[in-house]
Amino acid sequence: MKKFFSEFKKFISRGNVLDLAVGVIIGGAFTAIVTALTNGVLKPLINFVIAAIIGGDDATGIYTFLKVVKDAEGTIDMTASIFIDWGALISAIINFFLIAFVLFLIIKAINKAKDFGAKDEKIENKIEKRKVAGKPLTKKQEKYLADKEAARVAAEEEKKKAEEEANKLSRSEQLLTDIKMLLEKK
Repeated sequence: MKKFFSEFKKFISRGNVLDLAVGVIIGGAFTAIVTALTNGVLKPLINFVIAAIIGGDDATGIYTFLKVVKDAEGTIDMTASIFIDWGALISAIINFFLIAFVLFLIIKAINKAKDFGAKDEKIENKIEKRKVAGKPLTKKQEKYLADKEAARVAAEEEKKKAEEEANKLSRSEQLLTDIKMLLEKK
């Protein structure tokens, strides 16, 4: 039993499980948004189009009735009747495709980001292997190293400029403090 719980703890603490949990929560929230869109906006529009195609003065044309129950006034009691709501079916299909499309875009972006990081790691591994073997680097590998070094140098220069700017401010503050002390002595 102890082994079971330790395996479960290991499984839960893995990053992929946490990512999955976050994905499920975000997916649920997004599903609620899409469902509201399809039920509140698209379904009435679909029902309107169906009613316009079929024709008729009331909303009964948009449903296929399997059992009709009328109240005392002769109007159809929708709560007691059995009917097929075609607008609900069509909006559920649209709902599915919208969610599937957005998830496709999210997964594609995540995979692209992973591939980007893996590509750099793969190139660096190849460079390291060639260096260890004493083989010369390819033009692509040399360009990668040159670009990486240029980015490092640019980051260092930016950091140095920021430090110099901070030093200028502190020197100015010190000068102002010295002037203030001299004026106070007079």
